[in-house]
Amino acid sequence: MVRCSNSLVGILNILVLLLSIPILAGGIWLKLKGSTECERFLDKPIIALGVFLLLVSIAGIVGSCCRVTWLLWVYLFVMFLLIFLVFCFTVFAFVVTNKGAGEAIPDIGYKEYRLGDYSNWLQSRVNDAKHWEKIRSCLMDSNVCGRFGLEFSLHTEREFYQESFSPIQSGCCKPSNDCQFKYLGPTNWTEPAGRDGGYKNPDCRIWNNSPDKLCFDCNACKAGLLDNIRSAWKKVAIVNIVFLVFLIIVYSLGCCAFRNNRKDDSYSRHIGYKP
Repeated sequence: MVRCSNSLVGILNILVLLLSIPILAGGIWLKLKGSTECERFLDKPIIALGVFLLLVSIAGIVGSCCRVTWLLWVYLFVMFLLIFLVFCFTVFAFVVTNKGAGEAIPDIGYKEYRLGDYSNWLQSRVNDAKHWEKIRSCLMDSNVCGRFGLEFSLHTEREFYQESFSPIQSGCCKPSNDCQFKYLGPTNWTEPAGRDGGYKNPDCRIWNNSPDKLCFDCNACKAGLLDNIRSAWKKVAIVNIVFLVFLIIVYSLGCCAFRNNRKDDSYSRHIGYKP
């Protein structure tokens, strides 16, 4: 007789199997229909996740419901590795996102972002030229600064400075406040006369009014991206804690199902019958 734990493991893995199908289909759709490099960049991880969930769920269903002990052992081994990896990633995510935050400026609605405020590991990712070129391409494909320019195009200078911008908008679509450029429009600024490029902030020399340049190569843009990543990873880490609890529960039920299978195998050998 199939025990309750075997049935629960089977039911949970059927749900995972059903979940893996749209994930796999989404990855295949991105691979075939993705219109930008950023979209196509996600297809392989999504397909890999879908295939992984599909195989693991099948192993769990067959191992628990059909009482295939060796397959259930493989399932538990993979689950143990998954729990370990999720735990390590969660700890890592909290550590690398512990540093960094936007700098509030008096009488200004938005914040400024400094690359040096974030963890060294995150800085090394965006300072790598190859990585940043791909990220830069994605930012341009998303037209984040184009929408920024249109949204605030009718703002006066005073109104503009009172707005609350996202980290990407603040870092990539406008020059740093340190530059003290004259405001002509959200993405159109002019250098004050007599400065002759003498800036302490290197981003001031990088800024360009051209829509394909702006401040996409500025440290402030990289910092704005890291602030987005930092916020996203903190949310992911919290979700991971819930996911980790779920995995531990499923793993515990799997261990009970494995023990049931061993008992059934032992009983079958004892009476000379194998189901």
